[in-house]
Parts: sequence; C-alpha cells; structure tokens
Amino acid sequence: IVPDFELRYKAEIADQILAWKEKRNAVILAHNYMEPALFHSGIADFSGDSLQLSRDAAETDADVIVFCGVRFMAETAYILNPTKTVLCPGKVAGCSLAAGITAEDVRSLKKRFPGVPVVTYINTYADVKAECDTCCTSGNAHKVVEALNSDRVIFLPDAYLAGNVAKETGRKIIYPQAHETEDDYKDVDYQMIGWNAKCEVHDEFKVSDVENARKQFPGIKVITHPECPPDVVDVADYSASTSKMNDFVKNETAKQFLILTECSMADNIAAENKDKEMVRMCSIRCPHMNEITMEDTLAALVELQHKVTVEEETRQRALKSVQRMLEIG
Repeated sequence: IVPDFELRYKAEIADQILAWKEKRNAVILAHNYMEPALFHSGIADFSGDSLQLSRDAAETDADVIVFCGVRFMAETAYILNPTKTVLCPGKVAGCSLAAGITAEDVRSLKKRFPGVPVVTYINTYADVKAECDTCCTSGNAHKVVEALNSDRVIFLPDAYLAGNVAKETGRKIIYPQAHETEDDYKDVDYQMIGWNAKCEVHDEFKVSDVENARKQFPGIKVITHPECPPDVVDVADYSASTSKMNDFVKNETAKQFLILTECSMADNIAAENKDKEMVRMCSIRCPHMNEITMEDTLAALVELQHKVTVEEETRQRALKSVQRMLEIG
C-alpha cells in the first residue's frame, strides 16, 4: 500500500515530466526493470525488454530520447540515432555483465578461434558490439545463433545465457581460459564458445529457491530469466525474456507465480495482472537499474544532462551488429 502523500508527490513529478517531455519533443523509453511508479505512471512512451526498446529507438522521430535503463541500452539508442540527444537519467547506470568483457577480450578470443562468428548479448558496451558480427537479446538469442548457420559460434559475454542457448539449440559449449586456443580443443566436440561473465542479480538465484517455493506454495508457477544458472532454468516451469514473462502470466490459469529476475519485474507484472499473485520471495534488486528514478528522469529533461554518445567509428561498426539483430528479429 502506497501512502497518499507519496502518491501525490509522484503524481506532481509525473506532471512535470510530461510537461518537459512536450517542451523538449522527447520520447521516454522504460525497461521492464524500472520501478512501478516510473513504469506505470503514463510517463513512458514505450516500455518493454531490450529488443523491443531497440526497435522503438530505431523508429522514433523525437529530438530527445530519454532511456530509463542502464547505460549500454542508452548507447544502443544512440548507435541507432546519432543525430538525436540521448539521455540516461542515472549518473553511472552501469552493468556487471557489460563490465565483464572488453573489446580487447573479444579481439583476443577471435585470434584464438579464427573464423568463428561472434554473437554478443545486447548487455555489452558499444566498443564490444563493434568487434562482433551480430547482437542478440535474451528473447531472440537462439534465433540469432541459428541464423548464423555456422558449425561453431562464439557467444558473449553471459556464461549462463550461453549455456541455456547451447542447450536450447542442441550445442555443446566450452569456456576457454585466457591462455587456451583452438588447438587446446582439437579433440573436443563443441559448437559454442562462451565467456565467463555473469549478471550479479541472476547469479544469486539457486535451485533451492525453486524447491522452497514449491513446498510453501503448491501449484505455483516458477518463471526464470535465461541469465539465471542453467540448473535453475532446468527446474523452472518457464524461462524467457522479460516481455514474454508477462505474456506467460497473463495466459496461465495458475494464480501464484515466483519470478526469478530483478524484483521490479515482479512488481510490474503484478500491476498488469491484478488477478494473479506474485509470491514475494525476491530480495534481489539491480543496483544499476535502481539508479533511475522519476526525480532523475525529470532532472535529465530539464538540464539535458547525462548525455550518452559513442565515438563515430565505433558507432558505425557497432551499428552493423545491432542492425543485423533487428533484421533477424
């Protein structure tokens, strides 16, 4: 239950954001992990997972794009819209997964496994995207991998997502150490090469979380994000991108759900499915996503602060991998 004074306070900020949005000819994109007050207040013009927001960013005719998500998402919006002003309301809005790999890491891996196409999860910075053949999201990763039509694929940087995609596409995966090359695996049967970065939120979920929920709530449906460890995904009822999670809850006859991803996602699903109960076992919030507030969104619009840009040569190269992802769908 939200106190009346807080509702009035949030409503006043929302009104100011709407006024400044019109003044700036701005569009606001909100990721599914945003707090409900921002996600469901009518502020956002578009909301969804990173794939959908990438499509929305590619099509907007606004002068200013305010991306309520972490920095790599705002970078993707700029890659697609270099003539527009792109703002990320968080002062840092980083990502543990994106920080887990560098452009030099990718170049090194390509040298050690020459000729193998590289897929990078969209949760990476622009300089990493620039070194890869195509991007993907959690919602289309398997489709992107299969679209490459290659015997072997390098999949970066999420170790768990790579493992889950490998299983989904019937591939065997290796995670080479820094000194290992193709020659070290000449007698190994593998079709995917992974990396060992992980999301600090999804890495916390365990099989015991699922087992405990089912003991306490018979008939509960457990939904995981594919950034969760593969053993957790294996015991869940459903695993999908954030947008598809919401669709699953809407279409299911079950009344109770455990959502194993960033906590705000369960809050937002609950707001759209008032006849369903999200079991509140989640205590893990992304510190980076939680930097984005209504207050900071207003400040970004008023001051045009926290602009996100990408150096042009890097942008041009990264654009190719982003566009290929959008083409694959």
